[in-house]
Amino acid sequence: MSSPVALADVQAAAATPATSAAPAANHLSLEQQQQIAAAQAQAAQAAHFAPVPAAAPTASASLYIGELDPSVNEAMLFEMFNSVGPVASIRVCRDAVTRRSLGYAYVNFHNVADGERALENLNYTLIKNRPCRIMWSQRDPALRKTGT
Repeated sequence: MSSPVALADVQAAAATPATSAAPAANHLSLEQQQQIAAAQAQAAQAAHFAPVPAAAPTASASLYIGELDPSVNEAMLFEMFNSVGPVASIRVCRDAVTRRSLGYAYVNFHNVADGERALENLNYTLIKNRPCRIMWSQRDPALRKTGT
């Protein structure tokens, strides 16, 4: 390649119909194909290294609730956690075949402040005579395994 070509120029060239000198309509020359491939690779690399925006201050908060009695359901957890702040969603995790509770759940709040308040005020609160253990949900499996 002799000179860098802007992605827009390459795409425009690709979109224009071929002239009668070209072997067939809408076929690109080898040089045009190489320019397009180089521009796409450059755009992909730029997107890969683009900075990730910081989380908004009102980002949602997800809490893990463990050590639950198997009879605890979403309604019980909603009643308890909604007293701290508005709950976005609740999921009691269950066995895929038997639908029995696995003894843990996730409670999602609309904002982090409500999640922090629930963690501080409700950790080890008795639910069905068992203290529930609350912690921040770690969605990254690597972080869950290391415990950090």
